[in-house]
Amino acid sequence: MIRVGTAGYSYADWVGPFYPQGIKSAEMLEYYAQHFSFVEINATYYHMPGMKLFQGLDRKTPQDFTFAVKLFGGFTHERNCGKEEAEKFIYSLSPIIESGKLSCILAQFPYSFHYNSKNLDHLKRLRDHFSGYELCIEFRNREWVRGEVFDFMRREELGFVCVDAPAVRGLINNVIAVTSKTAYLRLHGRNASKWYSGEGSERYDYLYSNNELLEWIGRLREMEDGAAVTLVSFNNHPKGKAIENAKVLMGYLGNV
Repeated sequence: MIRVGTAGYSYADWVGPFYPQGIKSAEMLEYYAQHFSFVEINATYYHMPGMKLFQGLDRKTPQDFTFAVKLFGGFTHERNCGKEEAEKFIYSLSPIIESGKLSCILAQFPYSFHYNSKNLDHLKRLRDHFSGYELCIEFRNREWVRGEVFDFMRREELGFVCVDAPAVRGLINNVIAVTSKTAYLRLHGRNASKWYSGEGSERYDYLYSNNELLEWIGRLREMEDGAAVTLVSFNNHPKGKAIENAKVLMGYLGNV
């Protein structure tokens, strides 16, 4: 199964390109769920969530809808959160865990997270903290693209997140690997000129061409063969570009 969605759903500049005029922010997820069966929740990266958030997410989505929830930055960037904070994080997710709507927890690490023994140990601790839950890792630094890392992730049952990103030196791009039951692709756009110099969301302001999307069809089928579920998330969110690209890709995959 391939589920296609977007990184987040609550964007003011999607009103018009996707959401109808006059829609309230509280109504966006229900509307989104009429078109897609999967979404990433990114707000949880910025602050530790509460259960109330996920009670609302569960209530507003149908039974076959799923979420990937981004791990709080204290685990991935500051790396000062431990077992107690992990238990609180999991507790907050309990509404979508109990309803079967949690697809995975997404841990996105920064470019400064280098391949070394200390950081491998950190990944092991995260695996222990979130034991029993699907945990998918997105690296930004190409140092992590090596066979021994993939072997490590398979042993630890950590999912490797494939990415489509600009052809900027040092970044991970166009690497296919499936290391757990979840195959995962995140498409960030190919806006190389704004990747480091852009302000706010400018780095993600990119619309994939049809040919660029077609490049991924064979790769996604390959990923699908090695996984129980394949998640595809478009993060090129400015002005609804993620929605436009997601719909086109779904058409190519025969999901519509």
